Amino acid sequence: MKKELMVSISCITYNHENYICDALEGFLMQKTDFDYEILIHDDASTDNTAEIIRNYQKKYPERIKPIFQKENCYSKGIDVDDLNTARAKGKYIALCEGDDYWTDPHKLQKQLNYMETHAQCTLCVHAAYQVDITGKKIKPVRPCVGSRTFRIQEVIEGGGRLFATNTMMYPRALDLNKPDFYKNAPVTDYPLAIYLALHGEVFYLDEYMAAYRKGVNGSWTTTEQSSLEKIIKHVKNTEDMLDQLNHYTDYKFDEAINKKKNINQFKIMVAQERYQELKQGKYKSVFDELNSKEKTKLFIKQYFPRTVKLYKKLKHRYP
Repeated sequence: MKKELMVSISCITYNHENYICDALEGFLMQKTDFDYEILIHDDASTDNTAEIIRNYQKKYPERIKPIFQKENCYSKGIDVDDLNTARAKGKYIALCEGDDYWTDPHKLQKQLNYMETHAQCTLCVHAAYQVDITGKKIKPVRPCVGSRTFRIQEVIEGGGRLFATNTMMYPRALDLNKPDFYKNAPVTDYPLAIYLALHGEVFYLDEYMAAYRKGVNGSWTTTEQSSLEKIIKHVKNTEDMLDQLNHYTDYKFDEAINKKKNINQFKIMVAQERYQELKQGKYKSVFDELNSKEKTKLFIKQYFPRTVKLYKKLKHRYP
């Protein structure tokens, strides 16, 4: 008897020849009592990514359903995420880009079990490890200790780094008719989490089931966060998105939105080495909420700048 198709895995990839196998193997190892499909959107890769996907498709033609673009869509401002999920047939959508991967064969089953028994849940996420290009663990992406529901205010204040994108699962029905604050955003994972939180509950499973890769050439982090100028531009774009969100929600979450803006400006001031201003005015509350480790790092940056520069130079030379 054929299993019911319940989950559509959406995978966006571009020049990920060194990583796409990890992503695909993570999809294919899933042990479920339901069927799932793997939707891959290759955005006109110039390396061997497309050929690798084709080889996998030959082995698993019923499961792997790729699109091979001839021209890069992302560079034209096209939302490739929506382009891929528009063909989904599952009840839920699970996200994972081509340079990230899943580590638990029961990930999809665990998330689906929760969402099927909690109809109010519109986004289910879990813990992940941030890893380098070789897969070596750098640090955990773990917003809290213990599984629990997150309030929308926490999602807004937490930003795009609160949850790893490749841990997100949500109802496909909510993938349609997304609001303008999502469509106009510079990156979509953060506004997507907010949008889903507006429609129900966000539940976090405190289990490590994925790896989020950092430092990949051409990734958003390495291109858009590579200079202070680009960071400032990104913060400005994020603030524009938050302003649109504020209007969309009739200023219901004005306090959380303004707090997030202050957090973003605080980070820019740190990058600009404006340490004296961090404990003044509206930024003092942001500083006060830092943990002891974060405060110690700021202290060292402010009073021992030469030591910090030497450390960064050595780290770059001997990674």
